[in-house]
Amino acid sequence: MSKNIQIIGSGFSSLSAACYLAKAGHQVSIYEKNSCVGGRARQLNKDGFTFDIGPSWYWMPDIFDRFFSDFGKKTSDYYQIDKLDPAYKIFFDDDIITIGDCMDKICNEFERIEKGSGLKLNKFIKKAQDNYDIAVNKILYNAPGISPLELVTKDTVLRLDQFFKNISQEVRKNFSNPKLISTLEFPSLFLGAKPSKTPSFFSFMNFADFGLGTWHPKGGMYQVIKGMESLAIELGVLINLNHPVEKIVVENNSITGLISNNIFIESDIVLSGADYHHSETLLDLKFRQYTEAYWDKKTFAPSSLLFYIGIDKKLENIEHHNLFFDADFEKHAVEIYDDPKWPTHPLFYVNVPSKTDPSMAPDGCDAVFILMPIATNIEDTPELRNTYLKKIIQRFEQKTQQSIQNNIIFKDSFCVDDFKSEYNSYKGNAYGMAMTLLQTAFLRPKLKSNKVKNLYFTGQLTVPGPGVPPSLISGKIVAELIQKTRV
Repeated sequence: MSKNIQIIGSGFSSLSAACYLAKAGHQVSIYEKNSCVGGRARQLNKDGFTFDIGPSWYWMPDIFDRFFSDFGKKTSDYYQIDKLDPAYKIFFDDDIITIGDCMDKICNEFERIEKGSGLKLNKFIKKAQDNYDIAVNKILYNAPGISPLELVTKDTVLRLDQFFKNISQEVRKNFSNPKLISTLEFPSLFLGAKPSKTPSFFSFMNFADFGLGTWHPKGGMYQVIKGMESLAIELGVLINLNHPVEKIVVENNSITGLISNNIFIESDIVLSGADYHHSETLLDLKFRQYTEAYWDKKTFAPSSLLFYIGIDKKLENIEHHNLFFDADFEKHAVEIYDDPKWPTHPLFYVNVPSKTDPSMAPDGCDAVFILMPIATNIEDTPELRNTYLKKIIQRFEQKTQQSIQNNIIFKDSFCVDDFKSEYNSYKGNAYGMAMTLLQTAFLRPKLKSNKVKNLYFTGQLTVPGPGVPPSLISGKIVAELIQKTRV
């Protein structure tokens, strides 16, 4: 039976769920507080420059392909992707590691750094590939986080030790060179936790990195959002922009609707793809599943200090994606998770999409996106932002052997306070809840409310976890759960 379903937020998970629910025959409406769709995946367009405000890495292309194929479509129907070669470059104190577009190139680079490591890497990635196949094909799409038995398969039982060992142990068992260790541990940052807190089973991210490669949608990551928006509209989804939701309305422990812009909208089902903590604050206290103490104890992925910079020349000695690891990886991690503070000597990431995609900047110019991971809920002031921009530019100039300070046409920034105000992000987190052992699968906040009938959740704070591809999956599994549940 067709239901009237209201969805809060328009990020990847919300758009994904909206498409699946509309395909199933439901009347679906999205309510987005901002003036454009995308949630954290928005774009800044200024003076001919284009910046992805949020996600900028296109990993796990098979997940995107699978999403569009579920609707008889291809990614190429909506946007063009190109595989990057090199995928990215890592700047260390005394060396630069270049990650190519295939395993042969990457193994050769590892061998250059540490004799014998090429063969070890092949074995490591083969194991990571096995984990990827299990995770994607047998777990992620089939685990709505209801029961621990969802994780119990023949394959996972044989790999039980990998859930109790961490990525750091697995990497260091095979590699001794600090640069190679950092290279292999960095994808855990995409899972929002220290490598020493991330189960080694999640080494499948290393296969996503080295085995599947890094891609770029022409025009930026926002093209994916635009493609999903187009698909949703084709399926009959109604998208309401500039419609913040002020309250989720419950009567007799069951959803009756929501209030947006002071207007009551009747609903059979409400699905929130907004920040989970924020979503629950839209409910009366007695209908909330999780207390403030619960949220405060959870490990959240870092926040970020972001800069969007227009440069009036073409940069040298730089790639599309660049990691600056000319600092103490461990110390920065401690200053994010264990002793939250502004970092002493931070690592940072620089994205120059115009390096491979001329549409992202005017002729003869480069668009520069800078991300520095920081602790959540720390002080955020213009002075602090400027202080760190100066530090980052100084190191960037030193490591790439070029001056850019006098070539900056404009700059803009985004930080903790913006994550809170723009996305209602809990403590200003950038990537949701970290993927630690005790925050995996059924141990994450639930897709379905246990206090309110016909209230559901999706996104990075619930299953399967943080990142863009998991968000696409989250939308699908919550849609399936809604379909299976009697309403």
